Order: sequence, then C-alpha cells, then structure tokens
Amino acid sequence: MASGHSPAFLALVTEARSRVREVNAREMPRILSEQPEARLIDVREESEFAAGHVENAEWIGKGVIERDIEGKYPDKKKPLYLYCGSGFRSVIAADNLQKMGYSQVYSVDGGWRDLKDLLPVEA
Repeated sequence: MASGHSPAFLALVTEARSRVREVNAREMPRILSEQPEARLIDVREESEFAAGHVENAEWIGKGVIERDIEGKYPDKKKPLYLYCGSGFRSVIAADNLQKMGYSQVYSVDGGWRDLKDLLPVEA
C-alpha cells in the first residue's frame, strides 16, 4: 500500500482529486500574500494541530468541517485553502465543501509536510 494507506482510501482520494482544485504548498506564501482575504484551514486531527500548525491557520478538523464551515464562513465565495498532513484528507474535505456550494475551495498538495518549511509555524 502506497504511503501506508489502504487501496480503498487511495481510490477515494483519487476520485475526489478529479473534482478538486489543488495548489502546491510552494505556492502558498505567494497566494497568502496576494490574497489577504484567503483563509488557510488545517483539517488534521486536533492533536496534530496542537503539536504544530501554520501561523494564523484555523483548525476545523475533517471530522467536523461540513458541520461547522457555514457558521464560520457563510460567504461561499471566500477563498479557502485546506491542508492536512500531505494532501489526502484535505482533498476529500475540499470535495465535500464544493458539494456544499463553496466555489473557491482548494486543497494544498504537500500539506503540513511541506508548509512547515515554507511558512511561519506555531505550536
């Protein structure tokens, strides 16, 4: 199994990836600089977020994002950039947000694994 993930999970990610816009983590410093209205959302587990995350990122875990997103971001046109550990969970979460009507949602390919070396971080 690639990356220790099951074949069924990888198939789910591949299917969602066909519908989701992704940006490479290397693009995020520029994107955040050029789009001050953009929000960076960490969809990892709360314990992962507590251990370290991108500075000013907001935690809305993959397990609750569909329930909580509209209360936090009712404007479905707001640019939302989702990241997880490497980009698998975030692509699934982004797919669901698109199904909910969010039109500017992106998954950050490379996720925390790459972002921690590109942007300021905090614990």
